[in-house]
Amino acid sequence: QIDKYLYAMRLSDETLIDIMARFRREMKNGLSRDFNPTAAVKMLPTFVRSIPDGSEKGDFIALDLGGSYFRILRVKVSHEKKQTVQMESEIYNTPEDIMHGSGTRLFDHVAECLGDFMEKQQIKDKKLPVGFTFSFPCRQSKLDEGILITWTKRFKASGVEGADVVRLLNKAIKKRGDYDADIMAVVNDTVGTMMTCGFDDQRCEVGLIIGTGTNACYMEEMRHIDLVEGDEGRMCINTEWGAFGDDGSLEDIRTEFDREIDRGSLNPGKQLFEKMVSGLYMGELVRLILVKMAKEGLLFEGRITPELLTKGKFETKHVSAIEKSKEGLNKAKEILTRLGVEPSHEDCIAVQHVCTIVSFRSANLVASTLGAILNQLRDNKGVGRLRTTVGVDGSLYKMHPQYARRLHKTTRRLVPDSEVRFLLSESGSGKGAAMVTAVAYRLSEQPRLIDETLAEFKLTHEQLLQVKKRMRAEMEAGLKKKTHESAKVKMLPTFVRSTPDGTENGDFLALDLGGTNFRVLLVKIRSGKRRTVEMHNKIYAIPIEVMQGTGEELFDHIVTCISDFLDYMGIKGARLPLGFTFSFPCKQTSLDAGILLNWTKGFKATDCEGEDVVYLLREGIKRREEFDLDVVAVVNDTVGTMMTCAYEDPNCEIGLIVGTGSNACYMEEMRNIEMVDGEQGRMCVNTEWGAFGDNGCLDDIRTIYDKAVDDYSLNAGKQRYEKMISGMYLGEIVRNILIDFTKRGFLFRGQISETLKTRHIFETKFLSQIERDTWRALLGSPGIIFGFSFNQGGQGFLKGNERIKKDFGAEMPGASLEDVSVQCAEMGCCKAMAGAVGPPSPTAVFSFHSFSRIMHQTVKDLAPNCDVTFLLSEDGSGKGAALITAVGCRLRDAEQ
Repeated sequence: QIDKYLYAMRLSDETLIDIMARFRREMKNGLSRDFNPTAAVKMLPTFVRSIPDGSEKGDFIALDLGGSYFRILRVKVSHEKKQTVQMESEIYNTPEDIMHGSGTRLFDHVAECLGDFMEKQQIKDKKLPVGFTFSFPCRQSKLDEGILITWTKRFKASGVEGADVVRLLNKAIKKRGDYDADIMAVVNDTVGTMMTCGFDDQRCEVGLIIGTGTNACYMEEMRHIDLVEGDEGRMCINTEWGAFGDDGSLEDIRTEFDREIDRGSLNPGKQLFEKMVSGLYMGELVRLILVKMAKEGLLFEGRITPELLTKGKFETKHVSAIEKSKEGLNKAKEILTRLGVEPSHEDCIAVQHVCTIVSFRSANLVASTLGAILNQLRDNKGVGRLRTTVGVDGSLYKMHPQYARRLHKTTRRLVPDSEVRFLLSESGSGKGAAMVTAVAYRLSEQPRLIDETLAEFKLTHEQLLQVKKRMRAEMEAGLKKKTHESAKVKMLPTFVRSTPDGTENGDFLALDLGGTNFRVLLVKIRSGKRRTVEMHNKIYAIPIEVMQGTGEELFDHIVTCISDFLDYMGIKGARLPLGFTFSFPCKQTSLDAGILLNWTKGFKATDCEGEDVVYLLREGIKRREEFDLDVVAVVNDTVGTMMTCAYEDPNCEIGLIVGTGSNACYMEEMRNIEMVDGEQGRMCVNTEWGAFGDNGCLDDIRTIYDKAVDDYSLNAGKQRYEKMISGMYLGEIVRNILIDFTKRGFLFRGQISETLKTRHIFETKFLSQIERDTWRALLGSPGIIFGFSFNQGGQGFLKGNERIKKDFGAEMPGASLEDVSVQCAEMGCCKAMAGAVGPPSPTAVFSFHSFSRIMHQTVKDLAPNCDVTFLLSEDGSGKGAALITAVGCRLRDAEQ
């Protein structure tokens, strides 16, 4: 009979899913700049941009004003062995006459209570950071401001709506003059709850209050918040969902009892959802139902007493007591007897059932709106299944014996693709206000410390000019016979005396060794009116054990790959001219002889340094006894790049590599190359600039992170410049920065995962992906997660840090290349063409979408008198080796 009578309060799952969809639309309207002014659900930005990450510390005061009691807390967050929180608090009464009086009286009362608390704590002489939990709808434009939109929960103090509550409180404190306070944050109790629970569970990104009032907040993507500038990161949104339905969107499910409650409230027509679900109104809802049922003879044999007719006589705590599983009926009899209705056993059962229907409806409605938030979070993250934590507080949730279980069950039924943990806030929203303040304090302090540390990577124009000047001095030392031996930038003659002239013709083999992959190419060059270059190639891996084994094993592996390629192309019988791109420092005595000076880029094969690599290759071919080749030229990859680009543009006279390693070459006048006889013509010089700084001339701009990377490298103290700028090391530099900043508590809750400790786990390619914003997908990839979770501060830092590091990496070769350009300009070529390449490898740096732009601009700034064009080598240095071989064959034939 009661079910039939209260049919409108029994909501089906279909109705709840519909309500969920309605609330999702309301959320969207509230977030939109166009629709927010008329939206019922205001979706207020809180300017809380991060949950606690575990690195917070300090001494804080928290004020908690939201009901008839006012709480003040002192919260000490320390880091001895682990993060601990100590709290001391006092509760002060807020009398009814103050709640309904003037705003001045209310804030004078708050200031008086705060003064009393500070006196007891003996901290009146300190100016501690204060967090203010103010549990009413406020519009914020910053964290330490809150413009009250409207009073709720029986508060009606005049002159406060439309005013900044922080300013009002500061004014009351200043008027007293006996203490000072730094109010850093004003937060809603819902936000406080989320922050309190977020301290214990970093997955917590929703705060929920179901008590005297009801509300929820959650972490929303900045790109969806039209009311705040910026798209990066997240911000907590205070939904103010108590006003859901104020625009009429819930009229079909509101009952006559809901309407009667609203008419008798302090704020008719407002907070309609709150009036259907919260603790302030639940007892009164039940009372109105009981009165009507008694009037119709369905309860108490039609008896109606003055007590039953008195507003507020049936409280929400009575609903909780009556719904207790064992003693509920006895409690019902006791409560109803006090109301003078002399209930029968059947009356008690009926009243218990009414209470169940009303409280169950509340839990179902809250589950619907919470479900909408969970769906929003899931969609924001682009995941099939959401894992998250909801921090919950409020007397109804905590005190009602069945409420929490019903809410959890309905939520999980409505959003089956979300794995939700409900975490009860044990310490209330006051601690949360302190945590917001602690986070605000951390967020204001950390960027300064981070910027201070990373400032070393931001080179000034003057510093870059110094780098240019030093590079010029090193180049001159490498070119001169007297200083060549001690010079670090070796300026190696390559015996490449000419760039292609267009008459090259024939079939050539090219080998390209310079990283973890090895390429064999067949290059068919045709001259004439329609010049063409046709290429066939195959890529082979070089295992780490071969890279760092014996020289014989390495060259046997190379010859095996060549044999496979010749079989693959069906050309094993032909003795083709071969060019060998060997991308390591070599001292050449002729075009087809190169003495390896030292390995770089992770290679460590024994018995190779000091040997002619062409001889080692020829010996490997002999051991194989399968084929023969005419090795015409051994070239550096940088020279190969220059030759490839020069085939397209005769003005090209510089080659630049910025990839796994870094190097440059250029066409130098023979008269300046004292290491080779002859004054006429030009020859390409391989600078081997990776060793720039090995004599200490760059120590003033090397950071502690550069030094750490160098110390743990295979060739400590060598190739220092290359380690500051190239793809093999940039990711490792960032990893060292991450470790340092985690140790200092700036990132990842101060926890360094075992994976992050692994050298080279942070690959250079991640930097480009992070900058391109495909990093969100990266974070979901098991190969890239380092055993820590990224909060938004971490993400923002990472993005800023990789930009600084990459800017540094782009400016440095810009300064060095500018010097090479000037050298060319001084030789009478004021218009220079640089062939530039980032090899097709996971660590290609030149292909970073900002790297090339920054480098081009730096060259332009530092060499304003040089007109430099950059031409990207599309075909790599293998084609260049074939072209050098073709040029070598042409010159050899001419001599014969």
